[in-house]
Amino acid sequence: MRVVRVELTDTDRELLEIIVKKGSDWRERERAQAILLLAEGHTTFEVAEKQGVLPETIRERRRKWFKAGLVSLPDQPRSGAPSKLSDEHRALIRAWIEAEPLTCRVLVDRLETEAAFASAPIPCVTS
Repeated sequence: MRVVRVELTDTDRELLEIIVKKGSDWRERERAQAILLLAEGHTTFEVAEKQGVLPETIRERRRKWFKAGLVSLPDQPRSGAPSKLSDEHRALIRAWIEAEPLTCRVLVDRLETEAAFASAPIPCVTS
């Protein structure tokens, strides 16, 4: 079986290791880990098995790495409607939930009354 080795500069290796250890997005950490494992000489099958994904997923990560390097790790913007919440709304919600436990319905009501946010009916999941 042919191993397509990924050659890394010292800087790239250090940055990938930092992402794996301290990255906030699990997908980005997983992609960085895959590149590091490939650079160590592991096969796509070994890396796929270790990460619980298909080998084609690892091949795609490797192709994107060769094409774009570190830029290939974060999620790319997705299609669909833009978020209705602004950064200020997100900050308010974050502050509210850090101050006290709140239900989804209470958060929506507070947004509408205290932040003048007009929302469509938001389904709140209860369990």
